[in-house]
Amino acid sequence: MTISEAHFAFISELARERAAIVLKPGKEYLVVSRLEPLARTSGFDSLDTFVDEMRRELGFGRLQRMAVEALTTNETLFFRDLHPFEAIEQKLIPEIMARRASERRIDIWSGASSTGQEAYSIAMLLREKFPELCSWKVNIIGTDLSGKAVEKARSGIYSQLEVNRGLPLPLLFKCFDKLGDDWQIKPDLKKMVEFRQMNLIEPWQGLPRFDLVMMRNVLIYFDLPTRKKILDGIQKVIHPEGALFLGASETTLNVVDCWQVENCGRTLVYRVQGRSSVKPAVSP
Repeated sequence: MTISEAHFAFISELARERAAIVLKPGKEYLVVSRLEPLARTSGFDSLDTFVDEMRRELGFGRLQRMAVEALTTNETLFFRDLHPFEAIEQKLIPEIMARRASERRIDIWSGASSTGQEAYSIAMLLREKFPELCSWKVNIIGTDLSGKAVEKARSGIYSQLEVNRGLPLPLLFKCFDKLGDDWQIKPDLKKMVEFRQMNLIEPWQGLPRFDLVMMRNVLIYFDLPTRKKILDGIQKVIHPEGALFLGASETTLNVVDCWQVENCGRTLVYRVQGRSSVKPAVSP
């Protein structure tokens, strides 16, 4: 199935306006592969009729929302890339615990958390390696544009294939309960994580000040002004000494000047340079 030039232009503009996703000419195959199954399951006999119906919706209608969510990438796995989690265990959490000893509180943000594997990986790491944090207030927030992904993350239920991707077998048996053919994360770990539906290009509401932000493999989908807006927003909701993780192919260089890169084991983290205190902000 193909998509007409006019329909591709409409979808590209919709994705750019509602999610800041950049779909340049040549990405028609991506639109077809993501929206054709959605068109069929929604009862349309072709992608063209599906897009025609979307174009008739007033405002940001149901079909348009479904299409934008389908165009977002939800690829994830437990302990993805491993190196960031080694840095969290070996350096960052001990630093945070020393710095926050009087408050006994840690706040972590898993941005674009997809179906929750990254946020739950952090929860498992903290529970396994830092049992003393059981008496602390540990607040892990996972956010994603996709309502469907957030719903799955909240359920904490994963297939055998999903838990086979990155999750060590001892942690599977220790941190999950068998649920038919699937696995569900244990209630005590599930309580450590809160999942919210959130669009990064819209105002950020109700976020605390974070000690650690995971914003990996997100910026690559946005244009330069949007990347700048998101990085500026993060520096307003992160503690002065907080750490930011980006994806391996992402950087703050030539985007914004306020971040400095730091080697942290086998990975890189970013910290806001020259900050001693910043007033909280709720929007980027």
